[in-house]
Amino acid sequence: MTSPDLRVPVLIIGGGPVGLGLACELGWRGVECLLIEQSDGAITHPRANAENARTMEACRRWGVTDAVRAAATPSDFPHTVIYATSMRGKEIARIERPTHGGSQPTSTSPERPQRCNQLWFDPILAARAAQFPSVKLQYHWRLDGFVDTGAEVIADVTDLGSGRPLKIAARYMVACCGGRSPVRKALGVPLEGEKSLGFPINIFFRTPELWRYHDMGKIAMTFLIGPEGLWGNLTALDGREQWRLTLQGTSEYRDPATVDVKAEIARAIGCEVPFELISCLSWVRRDMVAKRFVYGNVLLAGDCVHQHSPAGGFGLNTGFGDVLDIGWKLEAALKGWAGPHLLQSYDDERRPVAIRNVGEATANFRRQSVGDTRAVLDETDEGARLRADLGERLIAETKRQFLSEGIALGYIYAPSPIVCPDGSPKPASAAHIYKPTTFPGSRAPHAWLEPGRSTLDVFGRGFVLMRLGAAPPDARAFETAAARCGVPFEVVDVTQPEIAELYERQLVLVRPDGHVAWRGNDMPGDTRAVIDRVRGCEAA
Repeated sequence: MTSPDLRVPVLIIGGGPVGLGLACELGWRGVECLLIEQSDGAITHPRANAENARTMEACRRWGVTDAVRAAATPSDFPHTVIYATSMRGKEIARIERPTHGGSQPTSTSPERPQRCNQLWFDPILAARAAQFPSVKLQYHWRLDGFVDTGAEVIADVTDLGSGRPLKIAARYMVACCGGRSPVRKALGVPLEGEKSLGFPINIFFRTPELWRYHDMGKIAMTFLIGPEGLWGNLTALDGREQWRLTLQGTSEYRDPATVDVKAEIARAIGCEVPFELISCLSWVRRDMVAKRFVYGNVLLAGDCVHQHSPAGGFGLNTGFGDVLDIGWKLEAALKGWAGPHLLQSYDDERRPVAIRNVGEATANFRRQSVGDTRAVLDETDEGARLRADLGERLIAETKRQFLSEGIALGYIYAPSPIVCPDGSPKPASAAHIYKPTTFPGSRAPHAWLEPGRSTLDVFGRGFVLMRLGAAPPDARAFETAAARCGVPFEVVDVTQPEIAELYERQLVLVRPDGHVAWRGNDMPGDTRAVIDRVRGCEAA
């Protein structure tokens, strides 16, 4: 075999937000990686628009939250959602989201959800990734094929600028190359679910201060209902001048060239307004999850393995959950302290989360079926009753789509081969409700250790054993067991009684991704067995 032109520990395929997020995570860990992207990385049509609290916590780790908030919808722009016949028509329902946007923390996270479209989010991630000495970003490089030899992955790549073919040898390759992933296709990974829930059309346009043309105020998202039902969604992209009108679409592909853009925008607003059309594109609404996420030395992440309806904004955020799970496991494998099954646990942990999130997104989409709305525009008692009844039902049934803290923070890796169960019942789970817990596999709760420093800021570099309360057990046996296995380990003493109560046990072992690996009020009888399990020495 020809000698490789380049050799890297980790090769990332795809320069979208998940690939760039993984480059940031690995760069923050000092892990050498190369990201290749066949395009120039520019985003010309708006895609993912919302970063949940967990994604913002990742951005906090990498030091980009200020940049994200600066590029996001202005802090004084409300994240309000309404259902209406048009922006100048009848308001049917209103859902406020006071915990979204701005910079003030909430009780459950040091970071608030933000609305920063990929148009601005991707460049922020790319700039940060490029600042890490261990990260290299290479645009206009295309993956043509690869072979997993068992010891490494040999990738055939073309430099599209020069036409030069290259061979890159990587210990691990991570495919973050989207729904049409050539890596997934080459591996023959089956996708399970519905290939098409419809063919919506996005109209991307510019009208400064659009709210001047109606009396609804500044609105993040307006769901538009006509006699035929819910037909569109108007979304504020930057809170200033850029907007996206999504036409609900049909069961068959429709050529966007046939859309009367002027008429559709006028219908959404309730009158004609001046606008600059930026683009008009069709896309496919899907409900699909890959059969597997790990194939030897190749891992798959993001849209490559889970494709959602955008109802709820789970796509990018689920991909960032993948990133946080992959990053520390790759570091452990490359530094030699991972057990033989640690990387496989990525599949064991993230696939169930993807199935849940994809299912919730599809359910959100289907809950948008508003029934018989033929009288919704009527200035009659029947029309008024219809709007009132419909508004009550929409608030009751769709609020979970827009206030989904349980999806963002409440996912639990249980069962998991690298989490130690303690015999307690798994907490009930709901998409719209998050209750902090240290149940094994859950995200360790946020609390302020001191002004500006969250418990979450302690986690990341290795395993952290939280010793809580006035007189927790001695933890030196844990430190010794971790040291013998080469596992990075730190003990943090927390005496604040309110944090001890929040963390539920006197000892809580937290993984580098911030999830609880083990907890107890007493030291385990065999600390080495616990360390071996949480570093992946046991198969699923």
